[in-house]
Amino acid sequence: MDDKLMLMIPGPTPVPEQVLLAMAKHPIGHRSGDFSKVIAEVTEGLKWLHQTQNDVLILASSGTGAMEAGIINFLSPGDRVLVGTNGKFGDRWGQICDTYGLNATRISAEWGKPLDPEEFRKHLESDTEKQIKAVIVTHSETSAGVLNDLETINRHVKAHGEALIMVDAVTSLGATSVPIDAWGLDVVASGSQKGYMLPPGLGFVAVSPKAWEAYPNAKLPRFYLDLGKYRKEAAKNSHPFTPPVNMFFGLQVALQMMKKEGLENIFARHHRQMNATRAAMRALNLPLFAPDHAASPAITSVAPMGVEAEQIRSVMRKQFDIALAGGQDHLKGKIFRIGHLGFVSDRDILTALGALEATLQTLNYDFTPGAGVSAAAKVLSA
Repeated sequence: MDDKLMLMIPGPTPVPEQVLLAMAKHPIGHRSGDFSKVIAEVTEGLKWLHQTQNDVLILASSGTGAMEAGIINFLSPGDRVLVGTNGKFGDRWGQICDTYGLNATRISAEWGKPLDPEEFRKHLESDTEKQIKAVIVTHSETSAGVLNDLETINRHVKAHGEALIMVDAVTSLGATSVPIDAWGLDVVASGSQKGYMLPPGLGFVAVSPKAWEAYPNAKLPRFYLDLGKYRKEAAKNSHPFTPPVNMFFGLQVALQMMKKEGLENIFARHHRQMNATRAAMRALNLPLFAPDHAASPAITSVAPMGVEAEQIRSVMRKQFDIALAGGQDHLKGKIFRIGHLGFVSDRDILTALGALEATLQTLNYDFTPGAGVSAAAKVLSA
C-alpha cells in the first residue's frame, strides 16, 4: 500500500499533517514585513523550547552544520579543546576540530557506554593555566542510544571558569529537558528533523553572552556560518541570507503544537515511550545496547542475539513498511535502533512493537508471543 511508510528512526522523524500543510503554502518574500512577523514568532518559540533568554539562531543546515558553526565562531587555530567521543557524532565533532586545526583531546568511552564525567573533571582541574578553551559534548549520542550526563560534565566546566561548554543537542532538545539558562550552557546546536517535528533543513544554535565575548577574538574562517551575521539580522527579525521560507512556516506551526502540549508533557511522553520500548525489548529477550541509567529518550538501541539485526530491519520494511535504523560504522549489522522522537504517539509504539513481534515470528526467533506488546502497554497505561 502506498504512502504508509512509518518512520521509527532518529531522524528524519514523522511530520504532522498541519505542519506539512503549512509548508505547502505559497512562499512569500523573505524581506517582507509578513515574513518578519513569522521570524519574530518562531524566535520567541525557540527561546521557550530552549529554556533560554539568549540568542537562538536559525541556519539553513543540518545539525552538523549547526555544530560546525558553534565550534568555528568562538575558537581559534591551536586552541585546546576537550571532545567527548562515545559514538559516531562525538567522533564527527573531533574530526571537525582536527579539520580547523584545533588541539583536540578526546575523552572516549566504548560505544554504548556513557562518557565518564570524572575524566572531564581530571582534565579540567589539571589545567591550571586555563589553556582549555572549550568542552564539546554530545548530549544524546544517536548512534548508540546513550544519554550522556551533560549536567555533571557542565558543572566541571563551570568550575574551570574559562572553558566554554558546547553541546550537540540534536536528538535531546525537544525530547528531554535541556535548561540552557539554568545550567549556563554556552553553545547548543540542534536540527529540525528531530524533536521539532519538521523535515530536514534547519539548524539551530543557542549562544550565551559568555560565548559572544569570545567571538571577536576567534580566528577560524567563516562566512556563511558566521553567527555574528545571523545575530545582527535576528535582532531585526530578518535573516542574513535567503532562508527556506516554507520551512519557517512549518516551524511556526510545529512550535505552536509543542506549546499546546507543554514542555513537561513533551518530556514525559518521550521518557514514557523510551521506558515502554525498553520494557518490550526485555520481555522479548532482545538485549539492550545502552544501560538503563544512560538511555536516550530519543532512540533505543538493541543488540539482538539469535536473530540478525539486518534481517529484522528488512522484514519490518518489506512486510510492514516500518523503517528502523541500523548500526553505524563498526556496529553495522550488529544493532538496530528504534526511534521514538518527535511526532510519535503511544499508538505508534504499540504498532511498531506488534510488527516487530510478527517479524520475529517470521524469522523463527524463540519468544513468548505478545510479551513485548504487553510489557509496553503496562508502562504506557501506568
